[in-house]
Parts: sequence; structure tokens; C-alpha cells
Amino acid sequence: MLNKNFVCIHGHFYQPPRENPITGLIDPEESASPYHNWNERICAECYKANTQSKIVKANGSMAQIVNNYENISFDFGPTLLAWLAKNEPQTYEAIIHADRVSRQEHSGHGNAIAQAYHHAILPLSSSQDKLTEIIWGIKDFEYRFSRKPEGFWLPETAVDQETLIFLSDSGVQFTILAPHQAKCFRKKASTAWTELKSNDIDPTKAYEVKLSRGRSIAVFFFNSVLAHDVAFNGLLNDGATYANRIIESFGSRSARVKIAHLATDGESYGHHHKFGDMALAGAIMHLKRMPGVKLANYGEFLQEHPPQDEVQIHENTSWSCAHGVERWKNGCGCKTGGEPDWNQAWRSPLRQALNLLRDYLALEFDHQGQRFFLDPWAARNDYVSILLDPSQENLKRFIRRWSIRPASDDLGSDMINFLEIERAALAMFTSCGWFFNDVSGIETKYILRYGVRAMSLAQKFFNVDVRDQFLHFLGQAKSNIPDAGDARLIFEKLLNDEWKNSVQDIRMESLPQENRALRYQN
Repeated sequence: MLNKNFVCIHGHFYQPPRENPITGLIDPEESASPYHNWNERICAECYKANTQSKIVKANGSMAQIVNNYENISFDFGPTLLAWLAKNEPQTYEAIIHADRVSRQEHSGHGNAIAQAYHHAILPLSSSQDKLTEIIWGIKDFEYRFSRKPEGFWLPETAVDQETLIFLSDSGVQFTILAPHQAKCFRKKASTAWTELKSNDIDPTKAYEVKLSRGRSIAVFFFNSVLAHDVAFNGLLNDGATYANRIIESFGSRSARVKIAHLATDGESYGHHHKFGDMALAGAIMHLKRMPGVKLANYGEFLQEHPPQDEVQIHENTSWSCAHGVERWKNGCGCKTGGEPDWNQAWRSPLRQALNLLRDYLALEFDHQGQRFFLDPWAARNDYVSILLDPSQENLKRFIRRWSIRPASDDLGSDMINFLEIERAALAMFTSCGWFFNDVSGIETKYILRYGVRAMSLAQKFFNVDVRDQFLHFLGQAKSNIPDAGDARLIFEKLLNDEWKNSVQDIRMESLPQENRALRYQN
């Protein structure tokens, strides 16, 4: 008798940090009407909808209401989870509860996996930023899900060797990539590598990537045909059809246990496709009734069926750019929306500007941070503990742990302000800033707003000598819309209209209540 094959549907749920970094609140987003902002709208259509999705009978009557997160693999952006915890606590708790339920049903393996904190394109990040993004993502996950993550979602599945090494060193067991990111494979017992053409990798098993100094990590390559049809070809029009297509992807039966799996933006299930959450719920219901099929998650499959093949990856590749990771640094032609004659030449100078500011601030943090911190970079990696729990007690513990001399109000405030500079510098690289069609889009304004925050705070401690060069690069990032000008004009408008009279350090009373705990008090 053949063993049951596994089925795993993964949803990647993410929104950029939309909060004004001064107020901690999201400003009105008119394009999200009738909702106040896009987080609220997408939550209603997708995040909340999937916690209480309806399964409808053939006659149109409701059969039951289910929490889809209990039956799919998923990752949530840490900044999105923070927003949900504050603004949609019932949805947030339903997501956390779903992971607990899944652990009971899948031999202790939860459906949730971790994600890089700010959704930056990690191959384009500095080594130190890669490490911080991974550490913050893991610590955020542990805080919310009360366990260590087995898997880790790489933003846009963008990958390189260094990122995989950092994941392995952090205890992460697996990640998920697109099939075209596989370069070659071999059986573990073999010395000969088989070169792969795009999408030729067999997605029905796990693979091992060997890393330096005896390290390794498992990789699952999702079924890109299924994923594309979910996202773009109407596969969510009917749950039964969706389920049958997944089963068909197994191909011929064999003695080897297979896993049929796909990964898409989780927003497909209700936001991009109306009632997509119901199609997902219907597909899950059909899959559970099928003989020879086990609905599972990656961790459970990996424990029972560890990799028998090794794989090498194409470095600096992603799932949403045919040119590697060029979409986030060059006008490669990949875009979403916009007019036919628009270009994305603005991406390169925008990347140059922010890289320049990041590197300069990092040098100053490393140099001047020695006046405050026992170890500035270790303190930065630990700073997520304050973001998760900004209570006075935790803040005092943090200051005592990392201060180079006996704590005082001024020392504590300076330490936190330096770390806030770095937090803003990390948030400047949220991937959405480069993803869409024009530099004047709200997503690019978000990352420029964090640039304003980083520069404004930094100027309270030292002269930002790269300011003129930074603005020069921004001036080269031309909008396709004449009235919008360029990124420099957008940056200066943000500075003058929204920030000039409101940029304060963390000691100022103008900060929102939820941020006031960040003021150190002895």
C-alpha cells in the first residue's frame, strides 16, 4: 500500500509599514476608500476574512465557518502583525491560535514561519542589515507564536549564499524558493551535478543546500504553474477545481512520498480575488476528503521525509523579477501598472541615495556608538525587544544591559535615539519602495519618509556630511509624471510639509502615547 502524499498551500501575507514614524499612526490613504487606509481595507477583505471563511453548500446555504490559517502554511510580516495586534486584535488572536491548533495536528510542527522584519531585499542589503533583519524577524516570531520558527520566508524569495548562512546559523531549517532559482542538483550519493533549465526542478520533494563550514539548509521549490494560475488565471473561481489541480500536480503515483505545494501572496485569498478566501476554504474541504492525501505543512513533511538530493541555487534571484534582483535597483522593465511609455530609470539613483545614507549612518553608529554601547551592533540586534515590549521596566533592563557606563536619563535617551536612527535606516529599504511603476507612488514615499526620519534624528548628533550628495542622487530619480518632479522634490516636500516642525527625538512630549515608553527614565 502506498503512503499518503502531502499537500501544502503557503500564503505570504505582508504590507509595508504605513505608520508615520513620528506619530505611530497611519495617515489617511484616499485610494483605500471607503476605508481609512489600505491595511484596514485588506484586513477586511483578506486577513480577517480568512479567519472566518464560509463554506457554502451546492444550494447556496452556509455549511460551516472555518479559520483557513489552521489548514495552510503561512508567514506574516512582523510590521503587519504589530498593526493587527493593535487595530484588529480578534484577527490577530485567530492567526496565533491557528498556529497552536496546527501544532497539535501536525506532530508539533506549526503552520506559521518567520519573515525578515522590514521585507527588505536581503541580497541587496549590507551584511549587518541582513543579520539584523533576520534576527528581528525571528525574535518577533518567537514573541508572538511562543516558539522558534522552523522556516523563514525570504522577501520576494530573494536569495544569496550569505543570507542562507545567516538563516542556518540562526537555527532555521528551511526556506521556500521559486523553481527557476534552482541551478543544478544531484543525489547525495552522487558526485555529478545535473544542470537545470528554468522551472525544471522537481517541486515534489525537499532539497538540501550545502553551505560553508558544514552548515546546510533545506529548500522547497514551489509549483510555479499552480501559483501563477492562483494569482492570475482564475484558479480561485472554484474551490473544487483548485483542489483537483493540486492533486493532478503529483503526476504519476510512485513509492516515493511526494509533496504538492505552492506559494503565493496571501492577499490573493480575498483581496486580489474577491471571495478567494471561500475558494481556499472549499479547496481545503475537498482535499481533506480525498483518499491518499495528507494536508500538512513543510515542517512536518521535512521531519518525515528529509532531503535526499542536494541543490545549488542561482544567487541574487527572486520570484518576481525575471532579471534577478534588478527590480529593486535598476529599470529592468519589470513593473506593475503605469502607462506604456513610463520607465523605471528612477530606481537606480533612489537605491544609490539610500545606500549612501545607510552606509554613512552605519559608520557613524559604529564610531559614535562606542560612546554609549558596550557593543553597538549587538545592541541594535537586541533592540527589537524594546519594539515588542516598550515598557519602562524592559527599557531599563535594556539600558543596563548595553550601556557602557552607569545609566542616566541623558545616556538612555541618547542610546535609544541612536537606535531609532538605525531603525529608520532599516525601514528605508522596504521592498515596496521600488516594486511599482513610479517614484511618486505612496510606497516610495513611505521609504523616503523613513529617510527623513533617519536624517533628521542623525542631525541632532552629528553633521550628515553626505546630505548634498544624497539629495543629488534623489534629484536624478525622475518621476514619469511631470508635476511630481523627482525624488528630491518629494523628499523635501515630506520634510517641509510634514516633518520640519514635528521631527523630535524621543524625549519630546509630542510623541504618541504608545511611543512614550521609549523615553528612558531612571
